[in-house]
Amino acid sequence: MQIVPVSSAQLLARRPEFELLLADAVGHGASIGFLLPLEPGEAAAYWRGVAAQVEAGGKVLIGAFGADGSLLGCGQLALEPRANGRHRAEVQKLMVRHDARGRGLGAAIMRALEAEARRAQRSLLFLDTSVGAGGAVRFYEKLGYTLAGGIPDYARDPDGAFAANAIFYKRLPVT
Repeated sequence: MQIVPVSSAQLLARRPEFELLLADAVGHGASIGFLLPLEPGEAAAYWRGVAAQVEAGGKVLIGAFGADGSLLGCGQLALEPRANGRHRAEVQKLMVRHDARGRGLGAAIMRALEAEARRAQRSLLFLDTSVGAGGAVRFYEKLGYTLAGGIPDYARDPDGAFAANAIFYKRLPVT
């Protein structure tokens, strides 16, 4: 397995694989900002937007690829550009293909995102996840993230049910 940063050009070249990953994640209940059914063209538009952010330097995309080169998962790091927040970044859209879950891939992607954050001199990461069926509260707790709170009915899980979110943070040593 290989876990590496993905450039804008690489993302665009492999966009159909990323679209399938997004559809798989949402289809299997991941609460990552999309509702079922995923509308035609919605995944393509989303990944084109991510590619533009990666190209502009505001986002890091990490991809996890199997021995055969297939896309197994990914995660994103949004780098805060404002002067008073350049020490922080937001972890976004961690996805692991449903048939690759349970093998430590999500944790490995998170470690890669944290390494990228340290390279970018970011000492604080934050994220949010649903506390509903599509969330990953226990996962982030196991990775050492601290629960800061949450907001009732913050978003909808893919099935449309309202769910509170859980907001987490983690301080990183920067060398």
